[in-house]
Amino acid sequence: MKIINRFYPHAIAILGFVIISVLYFYPVLQGKQIFQSDIVQYTGMAKEQNDFRAADNVEPFWTNSAFGGMPTYQLGAKYPHDYIGAIDDVLRFLPRPADYLFLYFLGFYGLMLVLKVDPLKAFFGALAFGLSTYLIIILGVGHNAKAHAIAYMPMVIAGFILVFQKKYILGGLVTLLASALEINANHFQMTYYLLIFLLILSAYYSYQFLKDKNYKGLLYSIGILGVAGVFAIGTNATNLLATAEYADFSTRGKSELTYNPDGSTNSSSSALTYDYITEYSYGIAESFNLIAPRLFGGSNNEAVGKDSNMYEFMISQGVPEDQATDFVSGMPTYWGDQPIVAAPAYIGVVVFFLAIMALFIDKRKIKYVFLSGAAVALVLSWGKNFPLVTDFFIDFVPMYNKFRAVSSIQVILELCFPVLAIMGLQSFFTLDKKLQWKALYETTILGLGIFLILFFSKSMFSFSGGSDAYFQENYGPEFVNALKQDRMSLYSADLLRSSFFIIVVSGVLWLSMKEKVAQNTAIIIVGLLMVSDLFFVDKNYVSAKDFVRGSQVEAPFQETPSDAEILKDTSHYRVFEVSGNLSSARASYFHKSIGGYSAVKPRRMQQLFDYQIANNNMEVLNMLDVKYVIQTDKTGKEFPTSNPKANGNAWFVSQVKLVNSADEEMKALKGLDSKNVALVNSNDFKIKNTAFAKDNSARIILETYKPNYLKYVSNNANEGLAVFSEMYYGKGWNAYIDGKSVDHIRVDYVLRGLNIPAGKHTIEFKFEPQVIKTGSMITLISSIGMLLLLAGGIYFERKKKI
Repeated sequence: MKIINRFYPHAIAILGFVIISVLYFYPVLQGKQIFQSDIVQYTGMAKEQNDFRAADNVEPFWTNSAFGGMPTYQLGAKYPHDYIGAIDDVLRFLPRPADYLFLYFLGFYGLMLVLKVDPLKAFFGALAFGLSTYLIIILGVGHNAKAHAIAYMPMVIAGFILVFQKKYILGGLVTLLASALEINANHFQMTYYLLIFLLILSAYYSYQFLKDKNYKGLLYSIGILGVAGVFAIGTNATNLLATAEYADFSTRGKSELTYNPDGSTNSSSSALTYDYITEYSYGIAESFNLIAPRLFGGSNNEAVGKDSNMYEFMISQGVPEDQATDFVSGMPTYWGDQPIVAAPAYIGVVVFFLAIMALFIDKRKIKYVFLSGAAVALVLSWGKNFPLVTDFFIDFVPMYNKFRAVSSIQVILELCFPVLAIMGLQSFFTLDKKLQWKALYETTILGLGIFLILFFSKSMFSFSGGSDAYFQENYGPEFVNALKQDRMSLYSADLLRSSFFIIVVSGVLWLSMKEKVAQNTAIIIVGLLMVSDLFFVDKNYVSAKDFVRGSQVEAPFQETPSDAEILKDTSHYRVFEVSGNLSSARASYFHKSIGGYSAVKPRRMQQLFDYQIANNNMEVLNMLDVKYVIQTDKTGKEFPTSNPKANGNAWFVSQVKLVNSADEEMKALKGLDSKNVALVNSNDFKIKNTAFAKDNSARIILETYKPNYLKYVSNNANEGLAVFSEMYYGKGWNAYIDGKSVDHIRVDYVLRGLNIPAGKHTIEFKFEPQVIKTGSMITLISSIGMLLLLAGGIYFERKKKI
């Protein structure tokens, strides 16, 4: 009976999380799926690998459907011995995206219990964390890996705290499992931000150990966390090693080029420029969005309704009511510093209010860890708007310059504030009446004072957005004026809204203090206010309307007449969709495309586009075997164009032109006769002959095509250098002539070149990445070690209780 009494509150809480997760995304009960824009693009990119896996029951680890060819390491590749992934699948048993919402709740609830919060308060704290607007909106747009990684953050933090609290076995096991799951989520930017917070947390506890001269405890803690970290990394070794290997090949690696596409000097060796890294920088004043959601207009697609100035303006212009209603359902009211915002990063004004109270009354010094984490995250999220700190991190902090969208570090703040809020709610009910009144009075005055200052500061803001010049030019000044008036209305309305919530919560706590309302009743009312505040904001941006039939998600792209015409050609070739540039995976769903959609696209392909294709160098399309180009006419109608000059799958050249640098190689592509001349960077590859007798009857025919295997038959009276219209990736692709392994080289900046003897030969290219074999062995050994540690830890924990 004692065991039941001990665990039933947690079982009820978990059941509640399941029910709330499913009800929030209730269309999943009807078999519908959420339409996530990023997942749509992923589906296009991954179509070839998924089809091949289903048909051959083999993981290709390579796709030719995107960017001319790339590894699938960041495209959902399934690695051997991924037992952590299997555990994750068990935890994510709900239909997507309810599974991620459930993980948000579950992980935060565990952290609250470690911080000695009772189940009821922990339950509402978990809901407040999971319903934070940013965490919901990333599910709406399809940042699933990001949501996945965020969900495991609280579990990792809980494990660290347990270890530092000298609960070495339990803490070590929680840290091991949670860290392994965190890394397995495969969003290294979020994990990196978590590490920043963990450094703050570790510094705090290390100081406590050193202050108490408990050197042994500090060494134990560091040792256990180190062992947990090693095994967590080891169980994810395949993905980590493969990703690290591919990083240099991607846009996250260093650029070899010392000049920009416009001819100016490239002073950075990084492919990610300062402007790219800091493009999404949170405005300093915009930070008040965290406590009043639409202070800066909300989003780029905000519904303003019939009561808006824009609606009145449209009606005054003679627009029919139904059209005006439709028009104002999505207005560009956002006027902050970021280029695009799908929703404000709102943490909840009730959460903010209770967190401020925690700073006044909670006696636990760990509150300063969460306050520091929130402050560091906020300052770093300002990016280029606070260069003093941002520039230091980009220049001196390892790996910080590998990530863009610096504003997303606010996920740490969005974790820290709900923790502080529940600490504040918990502490309030432990105070005597006099201190309760003082805490409530000071917190209310401070909260309302902030909103009062913002209200009277309204005249200081211009309410002008970055796109207003475009709207003024195309729609006139009256349109922009109506837009500004609506922005002002949103500003005032949300200040009043947030003030209302503070007053109501203060009133409930005051009634509880006066014993007019029971303590648990007050907690439930405050919890419901905290959750409803976030819920109604969230529903403005992710709701049932975002769900569609499952078939629309599984097959998001419809074949066009252009696609149908091109698909009549069953040979192996590539397609370039002009309208997509290199930023759409639509063509990848149907064809072998040189485009795609990825944050880690191959760097050299992106450079080919920026330096050559964008400047109309058709010869580059020829050497990439782009046989068809999809274009649009002046009316927007799509049509395919055949490129008869495409070089084909492979060809012999008569001459090799040696260059000494990537700069020279890129410049030499302009005006290159790629059918007869191959470029080779002599600093990277050595070649004996630079001239070859080219027989007009020489042929290389592609006989077999698979994503990870290519078989050619060549026939040439002379020895020759063959160029293959396939992306060079030396850390996985191996070449064979008549079954014997031979070396191949990179030519023409991105392609493969191979010396082939005279006569008839069989040439094979096999994708055999050693990193997968090495990583899989490490993963297997680490998984066995983790299992033994878990079994041993559970045994000793049980033994201690006997």
